[in-house]
Amino acid sequence: MNIFEQGKTLYTQNEFNDALAEAKAEIMAIAIQTTKQALAIERNACADIALAWSQEELSEAIRNRIPNQFQ
Repeated sequence: MNIFEQGKTLYTQNEFNDALAEAKAEIMAIAIQTTKQALAIERNACADIALAWSQEELSEAIRNRIPNQFQ
């Protein structure tokens, strides 16, 4: 039984390349967003430690280092 008899769809190389490029772009966008979130979580944890050590100024400096990552 060949692929035509199985009802499979064939794609051109360009269609495959386009779909692959789109998938890679989506994966990279998710990876970048996830990394930003992880950095924000880590920064908050460091700020909490500084605050627990009564270092309020240091805590605020850590939290506000790159504020746009919290958005």
